[in-house]
Parts: sequence; structure tokens; C-alpha cells
Amino acid sequence: MPPIYRKSKLLRRSRVFWGSIHLWRPRLVFWTGALAIGVISVGFAKLADLAQRAFAGVTSSGEWSWLLPLVLTPLGFVLSAYLATTLFPNAQGSGIPQAIAARHLHHDEDRTKLLSLRLAFGKIVLTILGLFCGASIGREGPTVQVGASFMLAVARFSGMAQAKGLILAGSAAGIAAAFNTPLAGIVFAIEEMSRTYESRANGLVLTAVILSGLAALGLSGSYNYFGTASAAPVALVDWALVLICGVGGGALGAAFSGFALYAGIRIRRWAQPQPLKRMLLLAGCCGLLVAAIGVSSGGNTFGTGYDQARGAVEGHALPLLFFLEKLLASFLSMISGIPGGIFAPSLAVGAGLGSTVGTLIGGSIALAAILGMAGYFAGVVQAPMTAFVIILEMTGDHQAVIPIMAVSMIGYVTSRLLSREPLYHGLSRVFIAAAIRARRAMEKEAGEEHAAH
Repeated sequence: MPPIYRKSKLLRRSRVFWGSIHLWRPRLVFWTGALAIGVISVGFAKLADLAQRAFAGVTSSGEWSWLLPLVLTPLGFVLSAYLATTLFPNAQGSGIPQAIAARHLHHDEDRTKLLSLRLAFGKIVLTILGLFCGASIGREGPTVQVGASFMLAVARFSGMAQAKGLILAGSAAGIAAAFNTPLAGIVFAIEEMSRTYESRANGLVLTAVILSGLAALGLSGSYNYFGTASAAPVALVDWALVLICGVGGGALGAAFSGFALYAGIRIRRWAQPQPLKRMLLLAGCCGLLVAAIGVSSGGNTFGTGYDQARGAVEGHALPLLFFLEKLLASFLSMISGIPGGIFAPSLAVGAGLGSTVGTLIGGSIALAAILGMAGYFAGVVQAPMTAFVIILEMTGDHQAVIPIMAVSMIGYVTSRLLSREPLYHGLSRVFIAAAIRARRAMEKEAGEEHAAH
């Protein structure tokens, strides 16, 4: 073999080798990011549970300890709001609106103001702080922002150009790992995050959900979020629950989301002259009201509401007014400006609604709680497929597939008739508008400087 031919052959192999490394590097970074989302989601969940247990232990260990939330909760709200405003701007609220907004922005600098590793850290810390202080919030929405932040970092570190698809994948992986619901993560990404099916992103979403799910399974094992239920409609009164929970849950969800969007507009206008001072005052007042509701309810409304919802799914009736108390506590926690999600509290409100309906009309408490969760959740987020799949995966109640589907659709239609704008997308417009204003101001300033020179 001539030396020249042998040299050219080695050169071609070298190019293929280095080319393959160039192709595999972004994939390896992407896979690592997806696995990291699963690991962090599990760690986040365990820390959130510890924070809730610590709050419950502190506020129930002495004769007068039940009064402690009246001090601890408002102070915690103020501290959380202060840190979110000064150290971690755009960490407030659920985190899902920020991820939706980032997908609509065109500049990387604007996206990183909503999704970054710094924000992900702040979101986890401040959500845990809120739960330690008794806020009626959840960790699942924040996990979406954390997952999307990790995937946007992957886009920067690996040189992958599919920023929008990676945000979608990170959001889906966050939901899948947080609830151990892989199908719900995929449906959530398609129905709620993007509102359209994007064939180019489906591979990223599926891969991210699989890898984050595997990491979560390896650390926590296989489980259903609310255990395994086997409630099924057997009598006419059980079928009546479908209509009542669908219409009632949808109407209540529409009221929650509509008032939340309206309150957000009014609060931003009211806070405009002195935003930091007034937002801290609002956070303190909301914290005091949340504490008062929690104390009056015997501590039932503090935290995520997971224990109460699981109890209802297992057939244990909740207090008749629990769903209204939990809804008000969740609403106040949301408008206070502290970081924290509404996923888990919404499920608790829905379970409470269903339990009350089941108690009043004599139906199955377990079935009513499951249907109440589906109806109310579909009403709040206006995403019926996500509501159906996530409730089914969390409860494992395959005997009630058709009723859960029906109540999700009825809840969605009812909510849509009463409130035209979905909650998360309405909230995302605030972040989009702020980013556009900042971009225009920056461009105007650059133009003036250029003209001056």
C-alpha cells in the first residue's frame, strides 16, 4: 500500500473520529442534564417534605405553639419576597409562566433572565423556605422552572441551537420526575407549555422524560403519588359526581385563575411607586392571613395539602369547608409574591371539593375526591388532557378512566366559558411584556449612545 494512500486513509479516520466526538458531545451533555433534573427533583422533594415536617413539629410541640404561625409565617413570607426581589428576580410564583415566557422570547439574554442555574438554586431554596413557614404552595411548578433552567444551560454549554425544544424538554422532565408521572410530563409539555405539537422537539422531550424518570426511579423507586386507588362508579349517585365535580370544579377553577390574573394587574399598579416596600408589606399581610386560616383550620391548610388529598383518595372525608379554606390560603400565597407552585395545593382543593360533594350527596368519598381533583385542576390550568393523565397516573385508578376523562373535559369547558385566558399563559404575558420593555429600552439607549458618538 503506498505511503500517501495510507496517510490519507488515517487522516479520513481521524476526521471521522473527531467529527463523531463533536456530534456526541452535545448529546452527552443533554443526557447528563436530563439525569440531573431527576436527581435534583428527588432531592427537592425530600427537602420540601422535611421543611413541612419541621414546621408542623415546631407549631405543635407546646401548649401555645399553635400561635407561633402568626409570627413565623408572616416573617417567612416577607423574607422570601425580599430575597426573591433582590437576589433572585423572576423567581416569584410558580415558575411555569417563566418557562412559557422564555419559549416566546428570541434573545438568549432575555431567556437567561427567566431561566438560569442561579434562578434554579434560588427557586429551590425559597420554595423550601416558604414550606418551612407554612405557605400553601407546592414544589412541582418550581421543578418545571428548575428543569427548564438546566436544559437552557445545556443549550449554552453544549452549543445546541434548539433552545425552545430544550426548554420544553426540561419542563416535561421536571413534571415527570416531580410526580413520577412520565406520560403526564409529555402531555403537559405538548398541551400546556407549547399549545401545539412540535415534531422536532418530541425526541428531546421523550428522551429527557425517560432519563429524568430513570434517575428518580433509581433514587425513590416506583410509586404512585397518591398510592393506588380502585374507586369506580357503581351507583347512580356516583355518576352524578361526574357532573357535579366537573361543573363545580371547573367554575371554582375559573374563579381562582380569573381572580389571580385580575389581582396580579391591580397589585402591580398599586406597587408601582415603591415596589419593594409595598410588595414586602403585601407579603407580610398575606402571610398573616395564611397563618390565621391555618390556625383556624387546625393546621390543615398549611403546606402542600398532600396528606389531606391522599387521605381523601383513600376514602377519609375531609372537613366540609376545607376546600374553601385551602383555596383561600393558596390564593393568598400566590399573590404574595413568594416563590411556590399551585399544582399540589390545587389537587388538595379539588380533593376537598370532591370530599364535600361526596359527603353531602352520599357518594363514594374516594371516587369523589379523585373526580374533584380532575375537575378543579382542569378548571385552573384549562388543560384537560394533562388533568386526566396526571390524575390517572397519580392514583392508578384505572377502573375510573372514563369518569376521570369526562370530568376533566366538563371542568375544562366550564372554566373556558367563564374565564377565557388560561392561568399560566396569562401570567406568562407579564414576563414577556417586561422582557420586551427592557429590550426596547436597551436598544434605545444603545442608539442614543451611537448617535452621540
